[in-house]
Amino acid sequence: MGSLTFITTVGLIVCGVSGVAHAAKLDEVAPFPKPENGFIRQVIHVAPQPQEGNFQVEVLAGKTLTVDCNRQRLGGILEEKNLEGWGYPFYRLEKVIGPMSTMMACPDGQRKNEFVPVVGDGFMLRYNSKLPIVLYVPKDIEVRYRIWSASSKVEKAVQE
Repeated sequence: MGSLTFITTVGLIVCGVSGVAHAAKLDEVAPFPKPENGFIRQVIHVAPQPQEGNFQVEVLAGKTLTVDCNRQRLGGILEEKNLEGWGYPFYRLEKVIGPMSTMMACPDGQRKNEFVPVVGDGFMLRYNSKLPIVLYVPKDIEVRYRIWSASSKVEKAVQE
């Protein structure tokens, strides 16, 4: 009887873990608002990680633009909001300005299509696999992301 209890407990734990790995539909998590006119809602689900405090999510919101050899960027602020009554964060990119560019002389014929990101505050987010990252952005903005992780190697500073 003791081994059956152990197998059942292990089975429940495995089922629970696999349920976490499966991303729930957004409406099953919480009643996040529908996007306002002129905005779209984008959602990022991240996989569970050991020690999630060692990870961050960088949001790369932007547009694909025709660019030359100059460095291009858009500007904006990703603001964190609170889902009232739930305490869950969601993010809103209210206004995107630009593009801004360096002013170097470029050789003719070197134009290409390239993703130009929005640069500003609020784009590095806490990693949390238990909640989706919900973003409201203007409808002409594409959202990409990348995961950052801390190195396990820690160096010691030298007193000088």
